[in-house]
Amino acid sequence: MSDKQAIRVIFVEDEPDVRMGSQQALELAGFEVDAFASVEEARSHVRAGVPAVVLCDVKLPGMPGTEWLNEIRSIDAELPVILVSGHGDIAMAVQAMRQGAYDFIEKPFPSDHLVAVVRRAAEKRHLTLQVQALRDQLESSHGIQAVMLGRSAQMQHVRATVLTLASTSADVVIYGETGTGKDLVARCLHDHSDRRRANYVPLNCGGMSEALAESELFGHEVGSFTGATHSRIGKFEHAQGGTLFLDEVESMPMAVQIKFLRALQERSIERIGSNKSIPVDCRVIAAAKDDLRALSDQQKFRSDLYYRIGVAFIELPPLRERREDIPLLFEHFTLLAASRYGRTAPVVGSSQLSELMAYAWPGNVRELRNVADRFVLGLLGDRLTSTTDVREMLCGLPQQVEHFERAMITEALRRNHGDVTLASKALGLPKPTLYDKLRRLRILTDEFKQEN
Repeated sequence: MSDKQAIRVIFVEDEPDVRMGSQQALELAGFEVDAFASVEEARSHVRAGVPAVVLCDVKLPGMPGTEWLNEIRSIDAELPVILVSGHGDIAMAVQAMRQGAYDFIEKPFPSDHLVAVVRRAAEKRHLTLQVQALRDQLESSHGIQAVMLGRSAQMQHVRATVLTLASTSADVVIYGETGTGKDLVARCLHDHSDRRRANYVPLNCGGMSEALAESELFGHEVGSFTGATHSRIGKFEHAQGGTLFLDEVESMPMAVQIKFLRALQERSIERIGSNKSIPVDCRVIAAAKDDLRALSDQQKFRSDLYYRIGVAFIELPPLRERREDIPLLFEHFTLLAASRYGRTAPVVGSSQLSELMAYAWPGNVRELRNVADRFVLGLLGDRLTSTTDVREMLCGLPQQVEHFERAMITEALRRNHGDVTLASKALGLPKPTLYDKLRRLRILTDEFKQEN
């Protein structure tokens, strides 16, 4: 988080003169103010980790400020709430401070006192968010490696990109073949962002009709169509404050793309059968197998929607292009399957590992996991894969040999925590030969020592 990040003021006051005068004083002092007449109007602006402080009257139409305080603390206990009270409400305000309010101001109050209290609260909020960001950064840099497995240069680049984009509010498009893990990357973007305490809402757009896609995204009211016996919120509302993940976004019906684009631009939606505009605050992550730019050029995807969501991109490599990750991934999936099925994890032989390394993996990581499951259940014979598949020939023999050597060496180093002597014995290679291969393949043993 930037040191210069502005802390906004979410101000709720039902008296127009007080609201306008206080807002003007705060804005003259340099604050950005979102002013509202009721809690109902302001609610959508409060979420976990929001860079803001709340300034709220004790007595309001609908939900009073003291009741809203409890709701805010359940969302983010560290968010400073300043209560504004009349002379007869001081006892109520003091009680609210015992329940977690940051401070209270008694009406009438001079502008300089209001500014001073809000500034102290903003400084506290800024410090809280800064500490949390540093803590999250430390956890993220280690935790993501346990979720997005792989030592290949491609996966290191993907992890670095995820951590960079997670700390921003930019919408993201993830490209990759079927089974490369687009949903996993989208989840990591959410889990390592400021929105991680809110909902992560996935929706697969593949094969959806226009009516179903519209209902799923925007929700509907009672009687809006045949069978709509009750109102239902859509994925946009469910993702409020969090992340909306749209898989196979290239399959979204054209008519729905228009309404989806409008929602992104206006940050509000209307349920089917309603004219009421509902504000939405969510990050959109889209995934596609095909190039959306090319599809837009072919008029198979709206170009204006492409330019709206195409701010940042992550490209996932197919498994055949990062073969050195196969041994680690297969062992990981084998252990998971053994735990899930209550079996002992079988040992992968050298000939079986060679087979895994030679296969083209058209189904990518998803297919590898399927093979690991069947391997643990004893459903496979001596051969783990169908090596007669013509797609194996996607790379030549020299490349396959290099991929295989790299995988065998990195696996030996991992098992022996970077100890070259032990790794050379495990591989049956003289140490000088292993050192030559390490230099040629540019493998750093220190990486494996750090893991230990």
